[in-house]
Amino acid sequence: MAFRIEKDSMGEIQVPDDKYWGAQTERSYENFKIGVEKMPMQITRAFAMLKQACAIANNKFGKLDERRMNAIKQACDEILDGKLDGNFPLAIWQTGSGTQSNMNMNEVIANRSTEILGGNFRDKANTPKENLVHPNDHVNMSQSSNDTFPTALHIMAVVETTNYLLPRLCEFEKCLLAKSEEFKDIIKNGRTHLQDATPLTLGQEFSGYASMITHSKKHIEVALESVREIAIGGTAVGTGLNSPKGWGAEIAQTLTEKTGIKFIDCPNKFYGLTSHDSLVALEGAFAGLAADLMKIANDIRWLASGPRGGLGEITIPANEPGSSIMPGKVNPTQCEAVTMVAVQVMGNATTINMAASQGNFELNVFQPVVAHNLLQSIRLLADVMVSFQEHCVAGITANKERIQELMERSLMLVTALSPLVGYDNAAKIAKYAHAQNKSLREAALELGLCTEEQFNEYVVPSKMIHPQ
Repeated sequence: MAFRIEKDSMGEIQVPDDKYWGAQTERSYENFKIGVEKMPMQITRAFAMLKQACAIANNKFGKLDERRMNAIKQACDEILDGKLDGNFPLAIWQTGSGTQSNMNMNEVIANRSTEILGGNFRDKANTPKENLVHPNDHVNMSQSSNDTFPTALHIMAVVETTNYLLPRLCEFEKCLLAKSEEFKDIIKNGRTHLQDATPLTLGQEFSGYASMITHSKKHIEVALESVREIAIGGTAVGTGLNSPKGWGAEIAQTLTEKTGIKFIDCPNKFYGLTSHDSLVALEGAFAGLAADLMKIANDIRWLASGPRGGLGEITIPANEPGSSIMPGKVNPTQCEAVTMVAVQVMGNATTINMAASQGNFELNVFQPVVAHNLLQSIRLLADVMVSFQEHCVAGITANKERIQELMERSLMLVTALSPLVGYDNAAKIAKYAHAQNKSLREAALELGLCTEEQFNEYVVPSKMIHPQ
């Protein structure tokens, strides 16, 4: 591999000659060989959006000439198009402010912009000054890592949630609503405390699942509003030193126009640099969705348990063999994937809560780990809902005969007799039926607590699935 010599304030260092990054990126790459987790490409894309908006604003405020602005814009477009993907190698486990990732971005954009202007970033000494783009003086103009990383983090969170998670959540919601309609006339045994309860329809049961997703969507959308606030313009400590007045508002407007997604200038930069409470709230909404998905997945695998030794009220698609030793076994694997994602997202929420609590004075230095966990939650939730929908929920069928059998044997149908015979007598009928292994009808008649005509009038499951 060929190398070139790059310089920064700490001196000279060798850099791979086929890469656009510079000295500061190389130092981070060599000093933080920790784990396998790299800075997410979604953060890189968010940074490119931000740096492009900053170049446009710097030009508008008369600080950056048009040639350099256009070169920076083009370099950022190339990053957004994935053309420079091999130039962002840094680990999550680096400086907690994300300074090195900010400089990685600055160096790549500066060197590529220099190249676009006809200069040679590998031989800066022989490149005319007007063709050089400097990572700090031009690309990072009016900015600090302390306001760019939290801004890129918020951009990533809003864009990924809006464009990736919410559309998939809406499709899953539609699938559950369709199942609710499909099963609306199938009356089944209800259950509370894992014990028999009064009847409901399978459609009503699925309507509850759909409503969980609807409410989770609303909670995420509400939490997302605060994340739209961006810290850019705070520079190092929140005072805005070296950035022009109105800088943050200009960037927010440019980002809104470029992405079609609303961003807002954070009104208090001291808050914007040191607090991540809005991301805690957003991840909390993700954890709420995870809790709902856990409940839905658990219910479905319970309802599909068996096929002969369990409840067996529904059948889920058989996607793959379930055992290496038991022929013909099929397991609720999609449900299991959902539940594993759910606990991971809940764990991510704990990590983000802890990280957000560690802001000291004017800065929080846990930002890369917040970015990693937040993005993982967004992607896992979105992907698992697609998988669960396509490979399980959409293919669920009702086992009507089994449902009917279990419902007719339910002792809790006796609840319908309470208005006629009273709670205590109804309990006596249920206990007698269970002890004698008799039907409720037989028990009620043998105890002489009602006539057959009265039993037939009161114990009608179809009348028990709505208010009287």
